[in-house]
Amino acid sequence: MRALCLVTVKPRKVDTVVAILKKKRKIVKKVMVVTGRADISAFLQGNIDEINQIVIDFKRIKEIVTTETLIEVEVDLGW
Repeated sequence: MRALCLVTVKPRKVDTVVAILKKKRKIVKKVMVVTGRADISAFLQGNIDEINQIVIDFKRIKEIVTTETLIEVEVDLGW
């Protein structure tokens, strides 16, 4: 299963959070600094329990303000 976690951080803390997230290589496959409402985008890959646990771990990082997790789904549109 794959997911994209959008992370908003405190001002001037992007580099700190990126370094922390890059250490979680088992589930976090790619970390990108992005523009828009989020500061960081983290590409996650694992089972639903692993993804859930890593997002809970993200919320324990004091520099992180909010997260929004987008979980990939398969939809058969019949095309």
